[in-house]
Amino acid sequence: MQFVKKPFTRDVSLGCLEDYVREWFLRNFRELTPPQEYSFKLVSQGKNVIVTAPTGSGKTLAGFMAILSELFKMGERGELTDSVYCIYISPLKALDNDVKKNLVAPLTEIREIAREMGRALPEVRIAVRTGDVPPEEKQKQLKLPPHILVTTPESLAVLLNAPKFAENLRTVRWVIIDEIHELANNKRGVHLSLSIERLRKLVGKEFVRIGLGATLHPLEEAAKFLVGYNGAKLRDCKLVDVSWYKPYDLKVICPVKDAVHSSAEELNAALYKLLDKLVSAHTTTLIFTNTRSGTERVVFHLKDRWSEKYTHATIGAHHGSLSRETRLEVEDRLKQGLLRAVVCSTSLELGIDIGYIDLVAQIGSPKSVTRAVQRIGRSGHKFKDIARGRIIALDRDDLVECAVMLRCARERRLDKIQIPKHCLDILAQHIVGMGLNKKWSVDEALKVIRGSYCYHELSKKTFISLLHYLAGHYAELEDQHVYGKIWFDEKDEVFGKRGKYTRVIYYLNIGAIPDEVKIDVYKLPERQYIGGIEEGFLERLRAGDIFVLGGRLYKFRFARGMRCYVEGVPKEAVPTIPAWFSEMLPLSFDLALEVQKFRAEMKEKLKKGESRARILSWLKDNYPLDEYSSNSIYEYFAEQHLYNKIPSQNEILIEKTYDLEGRKFLVFHSLFGRRTNDALSRAIALLLSEQIKHSVGVIISDNGFALLVPKERRLSVEKLLKELLGCDLEELLKSSIRRTELMKRRFRHCAARSFLVLRNYKGYKISVSRQQMSSQTLLRVCEEVDADFPVVQETYREILQDILDIDKAKEVIDWLREGKIEVETIETEIPSPFAHNLIVLGEADVILIEDRKRRLLELHEAVMRRIK
Repeated sequence: MQFVKKPFTRDVSLGCLEDYVREWFLRNFRELTPPQEYSFKLVSQGKNVIVTAPTGSGKTLAGFMAILSELFKMGERGELTDSVYCIYISPLKALDNDVKKNLVAPLTEIREIAREMGRALPEVRIAVRTGDVPPEEKQKQLKLPPHILVTTPESLAVLLNAPKFAENLRTVRWVIIDEIHELANNKRGVHLSLSIERLRKLVGKEFVRIGLGATLHPLEEAAKFLVGYNGAKLRDCKLVDVSWYKPYDLKVICPVKDAVHSSAEELNAALYKLLDKLVSAHTTTLIFTNTRSGTERVVFHLKDRWSEKYTHATIGAHHGSLSRETRLEVEDRLKQGLLRAVVCSTSLELGIDIGYIDLVAQIGSPKSVTRAVQRIGRSGHKFKDIARGRIIALDRDDLVECAVMLRCARERRLDKIQIPKHCLDILAQHIVGMGLNKKWSVDEALKVIRGSYCYHELSKKTFISLLHYLAGHYAELEDQHVYGKIWFDEKDEVFGKRGKYTRVIYYLNIGAIPDEVKIDVYKLPERQYIGGIEEGFLERLRAGDIFVLGGRLYKFRFARGMRCYVEGVPKEAVPTIPAWFSEMLPLSFDLALEVQKFRAEMKEKLKKGESRARILSWLKDNYPLDEYSSNSIYEYFAEQHLYNKIPSQNEILIEKTYDLEGRKFLVFHSLFGRRTNDALSRAIALLLSEQIKHSVGVIISDNGFALLVPKERRLSVEKLLKELLGCDLEELLKSSIRRTELMKRRFRHCAARSFLVLRNYKGYKISVSRQQMSSQTLLRVCEEVDADFPVVQETYREILQDILDIDKAKEVIDWLREGKIEVETIETEIPSPFAHNLIVLGEADVILIEDRKRRLLELHEAVMRRIK
């Protein structure tokens, strides 16, 4: 693994291309882009290479140019056979289609140039293979395979088990993984990493691996994911980082002078006025919101307020809940330059070609430096263009977060990528797939699997436990109609395929993306239907949680299959979870620590008695903030400083307090991001419930968490902390998770990926409701037959590591034990300013936004009365 420090010269880069390929390039481009100055030569030398570069920097040609040259050279020599030589993989079907479209021109024009030179070149074929490709096209590809195959991770896994087509893959020499940052951090990427190792086994020798991405940090970690291991040794890879050559113009904007006293109506009016001003000043603006509902709301209000300016012809919405046809229509109109603005949630983050964008506006914090850079990088799509981004923050916590985030972006500091390891559900799929191809010895199969970076340290014991499950060695599971998919001879340590339907089961149930549906909500005792919620929201509910639906408050009681049962609660109850919680992006741990540093600096300046003017000048010089934003941040910190104390770096402040209705809260100012706080709060809530012999309400945010404690119960913070430091966090969290909806729902996902529950049987789609009911029964059975049943263990791993962040929570507890973090407990009459957003988080719902603003204002004014 080594960084390539210096680019190759123009002559060296172009010199490694055949003359007719070089001529095509020179006719179409005046100069090489930075990624091309490195990759042309490295790929031509047969090196594995990973390139991180911004959108619009010619990454696709950087990966392909030397490959096209080599394929045409082989064709000229008569060495090009009817089989696949290059596989291009991306996470998006739309990106696959773009890439094919963009390569058709050079593939056609290079042959014409060669003809001008008096040389006849055979056709180099390219084809897309995804789930959308019709059967007749697949048949054509089987008869006449493409030389370049453009596909997705799921389709590659299917092709490895297509007996006839798989033979065409034995000639593969290059594999390109595009948008690798989007795959490496989730189970789709884990799935792909195993497919690549199985492909390597099929080919019988090493092929060149090329990774392309926009935001990768650390690049070495992403490179390990790309290349994996050959036996005990990590494969070599050249690292190219040209991600920062593009200039960025960044700013945080607050639409109002006073974020606290402005009413919801004033805030909304100012937001849309600002958006209109930004859109009007630019050719095409891409507006990101953090939720799908937010996307629809922004489009509606812009059309409503300026109906002549914003119509279907000039503005569009784009998010995952819209139909494919609607999304494609918006993408096409955007490419053609017909739209002034497009509003989206996360769906346009990736590198599909959407034409020229000269401004990205982000409403609210994108929660990570990497995501901010990725989104803002969608503007200035051409080489050397400026990437222009404006983050519009509507509350004071967001202003602080975004100020620090954009400073990190300016200083080129991204969040670390997290690659899931040892996902047993994904491995189960591949074991079944491998068994379909041939008979395997355990050690031979393990060698292939451990080639993947995600499974390099997989134990033989774990692997064999998975083989036991897949071979149907549990009679209790057969009683539930779960049958073996492979046979496994434990004595000889050999396994292979079993049953004629296994191949069909594999094809129809493969993939990492779970089925999710809307959940119907019924009110008890009359079981009256009152509305619907997302399944992702249901899985975060704990018994007793209070949330808003249709403008009213309800308490969660229990769920059965796809039905959720609630009961009404008094108007004065405190919501503990916002209705859009499942769509909320979590603040990254790395960025949370940077915000802690900012708090420490502000605390020091206020303690020293520096003047307002001097602090504002420091903010202006060091952070990309407008005047309203700087003033709001200063006032926020000044109020917290005057009222009590500012929680900052290496410190957790625990605040015992009461809201204006007299309810008792224990607020933990623990700025570690929501995933870490989720883990810490679950453990602490469980310990506190045992201490006071009563359940406690929990409200979680990125900046901390609050426990709602019965007023009459006495508690000891000292005892609570002592128990936290002495506990086995993993076991404590497992016990708190076991009976939750989160466990039930995630077990279904893992069970479906492991073929324990089927999504499709003999061509019949099995409803999610039926899958859920089956999985809840199977969860009990699996736990009874084996305490370490692999699918149950994977469910816990997914929850603790991918949803919560148990590793970072353990790190925080270690810091507490070692004295690297100090804890201070304070008592306040009413919550301090930094606690306000947390206390009223549950009310952060569109329907009740006026009430939320009113409560925030009341808390603020109560603080101001005490510090003046």
